[in-house]
Amino acid sequence: ILRLSCMDLEVHDERFRGLNHGSARLEKLWTGGRWLEGPAYFPAGKYLVYSDIPNDRVMRFDETDGSVSVFLTPARNHNGHTTDRQGRLVSCEHQGRCISRVEHDGSTTNIVSRNSDGQQLNSPNDVVVKSDDSIWFTDPTYGIDSDYEGDAAPSEIGASHVYCYDPSSRVLRAVTIGLGFVKPNGLAFSPDESLLYIVDTGATHVPGGPKHIRVFNVGEDGRTLKDGRIFALCDVGLFDGLRCDQDGNVWTSAGDGVRCYAPDGTFLGRIVVPEPVSNLCFGGPKRNRLYITATSSLYSIYVNARGATW
Repeated sequence: ILRLSCMDLEVHDERFRGLNHGSARLEKLWTGGRWLEGPAYFPAGKYLVYSDIPNDRVMRFDETDGSVSVFLTPARNHNGHTTDRQGRLVSCEHQGRCISRVEHDGSTTNIVSRNSDGQQLNSPNDVVVKSDDSIWFTDPTYGIDSDYEGDAAPSEIGASHVYCYDPSSRVLRAVTIGLGFVKPNGLAFSPDESLLYIVDTGATHVPGGPKHIRVFNVGEDGRTLKDGRIFALCDVGLFDGLRCDQDGNVWTSAGDGVRCYAPDGTFLGRIVVPEPVSNLCFGGPKRNRLYITATSSLYSIYVNARGATW
């Protein structure tokens, strides 16, 4: 573990000081990947898993001794991960073009791979599980655009959507049709699940395209979105993965580190990271250790905030 001695925090609003510890420093826990993504923390095992997409492997960081090992390979180019309420790993597979789940016995279940019209999903990118066990995920084309992070293939759907899958009814619903998304990417619910934040990285495919976070009210049925508005614009690189803390602050990846926004959209400050950040999650027994995947390396820093979820 390399403890970085550089200035790690950039304060834009005094509230950001209260969300951090003066003595805490950014730590580089591991390096050697090509494009790291999808951190997910398992509190019962005190470990973190994360994807190294081009190398087709999922890595495992052991919080008890700092060791890193290969958790799964080949991994069908996993990208985003989350844990469900039963403590199982839910994964976005680029090569498999599906949402899958690792069961308690170690077997893998393909949860959903086709839309309601029978068309193959593009390449699921990021995923969250709501408290009612519904699975929400984004489905841009990054995993089928080339052979680097999956298998190059045309999109059968011809668009990129956000989906909600109900495991009880096995119904998959596209929830962003007509909402103007180009490449939906990271997503996260507010602590009370009344809001859904969704990143659009459409600038990767459309000149002058979106590079922002949008926020939507979740409908009373818990399955629809309404009243969408732009929450934050990214001026360095792109937003990607994001999480909320228990007070509703939004912690998001960006090209210049990890940015933190208040629930009203005020930019509070930035954790300086020496590589472009792809994703993050809260971990540790108190959910106050921020794990950060950044290009080729895994970092962490203790913050004075607790994640809304692990």
